[in-house]
Amino acid sequence: MNEELAGWLRRDRPLSLQTLHIPSSLRLVVLAPHPDDFDAVAVTIRFFKENGNGVVVAVVTSGASGVEDGFGEAFTPAAKAKLREREQRKSCRIFGLPDNRLTFLRSAEDDRGHPEDNAANRGLVSSYLASMRPDLVFLPHGHDPNPGHRRTYEFLLWSVRKEKLTLLACLNRDPKTISMRMDLYHAFGPELAAWKGELLRTHRSQQQRNLNTRGYGFDDRILQVDRRSAVELGLRGDYAEAFELQCLDGTVEGGNARVP
Repeated sequence: MNEELAGWLRRDRPLSLQTLHIPSSLRLVVLAPHPDDFDAVAVTIRFFKENGNGVVVAVVTSGASGVEDGFGEAFTPAAKAKLREREQRKSCRIFGLPDNRLTFLRSAEDDRGHPEDNAANRGLVSSYLASMRPDLVFLPHGHDPNPGHRRTYEFLLWSVRKEKLTLLACLNRDPKTISMRMDLYHAFGPELAAWKGELLRTHRSQQQRNLNTRGYGFDDRILQVDRRSAVELGLRGDYAEAFELQCLDGTVEGGNARVP
């Protein structure tokens, strides 16, 4: 593992991202189970991008099951998948991520729209990560009732073993996360929250679905998590994106070595 990252793990936690030395040579992958999971950690990824770090995004599933019938004239799974890809491309353009840094893996899905746990899907993720050789991988925490989040985390573990990767997994807090350590955080204020809200609202299908089913938008749902994290961390700032850190090493005998 990169020595700088190893040093993070030797320090008392939680760590503020703004206090760390981050070499611009570190390579980042955002492994998003669905379109919009990238946007949930966009402030942190923006911090790395402005630091000069290479950032790429891979979306594992179409997220078609999250689109209400008829939204945007989409009624079939294929039409809904295209709609969600358009939303993610628009969001990434606003973020400033070039089109060639965004990949849709288009994994096979079960009848509920979750990625099937099979060799083909594991191979998609494994091949992608092997080609990128990241130092850091960002994805939602696996301790979550959402099968897409759990399986994407499991695909990551499998890929680390298969490809003998060594990396630091940054597992972010999501509205459905059951529990997690908050090892690393990035605090931010209203200006960046407004910018993040703009990205989240780019996913119009999710914004409308949340308004219809919960009475508040997708933007508010994610930012509520960030507000809660800031409070629990005892920060004076308004918001914080929070992560649990796991050191994954497929080169050691026995598989993945995790640093608590």
